[in-house]
Formats: sequence, C-alpha cells, structure tokens
Amino acid sequence: MKERSAEPTTRREFIKNSGKLAAVSALAGQTLPHVHAADDDTIRVALVGCGGRGTGAAANALRVPNGPTKLVAMADVFDHKLSSSHDALSKRFKDQVDVPQERRFIGFDGYKKAIDSLRPGDVVIFTTPPGFRWVHFTYAIEKGVHVFMEKPVTVDGPATRRMLELAKKADEKNLKVGVGLMVRHCRARRELFDRIQGGEIGDIVSMRAYRMHGPVGSAFSDPKPDNTSELMYQISNFHSFLWASGGLYSDFYIHQVDECCWMKNTWPVKAHALGGRHYRGDKVDQNFDSYAVEYSFEDGTSFHMNGRTMVGCHDQFASYVNGAKGLGIVSTSSHSPGRCRTFKGHRLSRRNMIWAYPQPEKNPYDLEWEDLIDAIKNDKPYNEVPRGAKASLVTSMGRMAAHTGQVVTYDDILNSDHEFAPTIDQLTFDSDAPIMAGPDGKYPIPLPGISRDREYNDQLPRSI
Repeated sequence: MKERSAEPTTRREFIKNSGKLAAVSALAGQTLPHVHAADDDTIRVALVGCGGRGTGAAANALRVPNGPTKLVAMADVFDHKLSSSHDALSKRFKDQVDVPQERRFIGFDGYKKAIDSLRPGDVVIFTTPPGFRWVHFTYAIEKGVHVFMEKPVTVDGPATRRMLELAKKADEKNLKVGVGLMVRHCRARRELFDRIQGGEIGDIVSMRAYRMHGPVGSAFSDPKPDNTSELMYQISNFHSFLWASGGLYSDFYIHQVDECCWMKNTWPVKAHALGGRHYRGDKVDQNFDSYAVEYSFEDGTSFHMNGRTMVGCHDQFASYVNGAKGLGIVSTSSHSPGRCRTFKGHRLSRRNMIWAYPQPEKNPYDLEWEDLIDAIKNDKPYNEVPRGAKASLVTSMGRMAAHTGQVVTYDDILNSDHEFAPTIDQLTFDSDAPIMAGPDGKYPIPLPGISRDREYNDQLPRSI
C-alpha cells in the first residue's frame, strides 16, 4: 500500500470537500472509494443475487453496529427471488430498506444497474452462483465500490488466475473486499490459531474434517421441467452444475478446507482422493455423494477431508487438528458456535482439556461484516480475495482429484486450461447453457480413470 496524504480532521469535513477530491481523482485515473457524496456517513448497499444466502448477507450488512447502512438496490435473474428477498428484508429492517421498483433489476445485466445505483465508497454484495464472481467483480472495480462476495470465489483454474489479477486492481483502487469465509472472523478460532501456532498442542501431525449429512442445497436435481429453459434450470439448481458452483464439494466443503489450512498456516501442494455416486435414481446433477480427499503439505503432513451426502448414514460436522502433544477442535457441529478447545493427548475428555473458548460466541456471519465496515470507515487495508481465491483453488484441487482419479497438484489446478464456462460473461436469457443435456436428459458426469485430465468430458458416456 502506498502512503496516503494526511487525512482531514473529521469525516464530515472530508465529505464536504469530496467534489474537489473526486475531480482530482478523475484526472489522476484513480478513485477515492471512501468518499460519499451525501451529507451523512450512511453506507449504501446493493444486493446482487437474492436467494437465501444473499438475503442473509444483506441482513448481516444491515444490522452492523458500526454503520449506518442502507439497502438501496437489488438484482437477480429471477423476479420471484428478488421479490421474496425484498419482502423479508423490508419487514425486518423497515427503516433501512429503500429499494423502489426502479431500483429492482431483473436480468443478466442487472448487476451493472445495481452497482450504478451506488456511489464510490458504497458496498455491493455478490451472492449469485460463484461462476459469475469474476464477471461482477470486474465491474465493481471499474466503478470503485467496495465488495462483499460469497465463497467460493472461483470454480476452476482459469477463473482463479483471473481473480488473483483482479485482486491486484482492487488494491490499486484502495477498495475493501470481503469474502464469505466467515470462520476466519470467528474470535474463538482466532484464539485457537494463536494457541496452535504458539505450540500448545505441539507440531501439527495431521488434520481431519467431516461434512456428513443428507442431500444439501440444490446439489441433487431431478430432470429439467419442460416449461423451463436449460440455462435458467441450471442457474436455479446451481449446486448441481460444476460451471455454476464447483458443485457441492466446492460450495459446501470449502469452509472445512479453509479452516484447517488456516490452522496449518499454509496451503497443501497436492491431493489424491476417492469418491462415487450411489443410489442416484433419476437425479441428473454432476456431483458425487461421497468424497474422501487427502491433502498433502510440503512438510509431508496430511489433511483428510471426508464428505458424504447420503440419507440414513452417520452424520458428522467437525474439524480436528492433531498435534505431537495434543489435539485442537476447530469446529464441533456447525460453523457457529465453534466451541473451540485444546486437549493434552488425543482423547476428548474434560480431564485432558487445556482450554475452551468461553460461551456464548458472537456469530461470525455478523463479525465478518463488522470487520469489513470498520475497514471501509477507517480506511484500513482489507482485501480477502487472494486468500479466498487460494481457498477456492485448493478446494477445487481436491474435487478434481476425486473426479479424475488422479493425483492433482496445486500447480496442476492453477494452470489447468479447463474453464467450465469461458463465455459466462456473455449469457442472456436466450443463451444456451454452458453444458447441455443429452437426448436422455443426462449431463456429463465425472468418470475417474476414464476422463483423467478434466472433470467431465462432453464426448464421453454420461452414465456407467
């Protein structure tokens, strides 16, 4: 970061002079994103992607204690989702939602119109299917607005390379960018990280995480109805399609992957994996319903990620760090609360417990927004995209290892030329979908050992 010139004595004085500063900025080819043209400190928010996660993220933004914030624009490709989200948020935050009909945008270009409703220094929320993330982020940088984007931020190697370059451009414009890996903002996990790095459980020997439960999200889809276009069907069921979300492995397991790599304080260099499809019936998605991925680090230690989405099996949601002297719990049964603890040895007993974070814990979904708003209002360096892109890439690395049956290295996935949806920025309501069903209504699926250099191939069988 370059040194900044001396700040005005008050924010109100800064705002008063914002017209002059903006003019100078335009001549210099730069933006001053913390400048607001209004006569108060309200940060205006636009929501792009109005599903459940988008509505939740908007609620987190509107209830920050270090605001004030106001929702002023919304965009989606589905009118019913936008309307439902607007109704829910208006009831809950009556005085903070000001989104008249003319600032509700339906269409693939709606994100541009929503961002155009903001001023430099305001915030846009991106909670569309992750495949669109780089497209929307590019425009936000161009317009000089801060960003909160949900995870994952990429679904393949080419998109990751693109996002890492975009992150540099965001820094050049002094934009603050949050990524929805909210566990990084959990105060319990932060203290756990400090304790592990300080040697409380000894050198890390191995790590393991479990995400086992029934079918989740839109990851298991029935055949497309006749009255729906192929593209809109796939966007509506985005967890079922790798181009849109990276599938259930990327969209859901990224949290466990990220939190364990955080505790190790480095990224793995390779992955090999098992996975398969069972009891699928008429489901036409591209997902496996069981994954067992072993990530290896440069020092030879391993992290085992175990995922299963099958009814009637043992459920578990947890992450553990095994050290030479003891054990740390990163997650117990959900993202929040973490109930982080450390133990002498490797038996989970109260007698062996060294430390437990006091309860109750503050919700990290709220904390990530408090931290972002603090960075915006106090002009602190804040860009989570490089870390978010690497977490997304490492998650894709494990997914690709399972889908191809090969050992996949970090460099393999980063430099892969298989871009799932290279023309995603050109989609309209009349476009074909990035992948198409065959005559039997089936989509290309991963075939480990058969398709070995990419996760699916349109020219291979769609079932076995």
